[in-house]
Amino acid sequence: MNFLREIIRGMATTGAHLFQEPVTISYPEQERPVRERFKGRHELKRYDNGLEKCIGCSLCAAACPADAIWVEAAENTDEVRFSPGERYAKTYEINMLRCIFCGYCEDACPTEAIVLEHDYRLSFTNRRDAIYTKDMLIVPPPEGQEGTPRTVEPGSYMRSIPEMENPK
Repeated sequence: MNFLREIIRGMATTGAHLFQEPVTISYPEQERPVRERFKGRHELKRYDNGLEKCIGCSLCAAACPADAIWVEAAENTDEVRFSPGERYAKTYEINMLRCIFCGYCEDACPTEAIVLEHDYRLSFTNRRDAIYTKDMLIVPPPEGQEGTPRTVEPGSYMRSIPEMENPK
């Protein structure tokens, strides 16, 4: 008797769900909005004037628990400038097969150069495509601004870390 009652209860549950709206979406046609705190594809940011925010300090690589980031720094010169600081990231690579999207690189960056954005469409067909280079990560310069490297007047550059207001 218990067996029959359980079958009827199971059929009632199935019947109740039969007339509900489906929870699935058709992915390529419909995209579900991501949450505010979602950590997706990395981006290297620029200042408003077009210079790169990354100063090549490698703190992001040191903070990465998966050892997915590799940074090679080089010196800026007064004639050719990539970032406002003394150095810039000559080579910046992230191995997306190793990355666990923890956000430690974002937290460790003193200039807020690396940011995990909301793009989740990350697919590649071989291992070489999984290594994102600086050219793939850096945001294009603002409209009307020249990219990097740029020629500047000798001795003039902006601070690498933005000015911060003193708390009252």
